[in-house]
Amino acid sequence: MRPVSFFSAVVLAAALLSPAPTEASLSNGPGPEEVRLGLSFGGISFTGFIMEYRWGDRSVEINIGTWSFRDLSVSLVGKQYFGPGDFRPFAGLGLWAVIAPHGGPEEQTGLALMARAPVGAEWNADADHHLGAHLSLNRALWIRRKDPLDDYPPTDRLIPLPGFYYLWKR
Repeated sequence: MRPVSFFSAVVLAAALLSPAPTEASLSNGPGPEEVRLGLSFGGISFTGFIMEYRWGDRSVEINIGTWSFRDLSVSLVGKQYFGPGDFRPFAGLGLWAVIAPHGGPEEQTGLALMARAPVGAEWNADADHHLGAHLSLNRALWIRRKDPLDDYPPTDRLIPLPGFYYLWKR
C-alpha cells in the first residue's frame, strides 16, 4: 500500500467512524469542553510538553519537545477517541515539524515537515489523570538538511515511532 493511500484511509476511517455532533454538543459554544496539560516521552521527541483541547470524543493536541535540547519539535494533531469507559483507543492525523539550528559556518538550519498519524490508547487512571501510549506512523513531506550540499530527497516510507504521555485535566 502506498503511504499516501494509507493517510487517506486513516482520514476516511476517522470521518466515517466518528459520531455526528448532537444538538447538545453544538449548543455548548465554540470553546473546548476540557483542557489537558502534560508530558510526553518518545514519539516526536525525547521529552515534550502537551496541551490538548477536547470537544467530546475529538481533540486537538499540540506537542512541543526536543530530542537533544539543541532542536525543537512541534506537532499539531487532530484526534478521535472511540468507545466509552476509562480505556479508550484513538486515531489521529496531523503535522510534525523539526527545527535544528546550524552548528557552524558550514551548516545551515535543518528543517523537516512530516505527516503524522498516531494510533494508540489512553487510560483514565483517576478522574483528572490520564496515561497514554501510541505508535505514530510518520512520513516525511519536505526536508532541508543541515549540510547545504546534501539535497537528497526525503524517504517515502512510513517510519513508526512509539510514544507515551501523561495528561492532567486542569
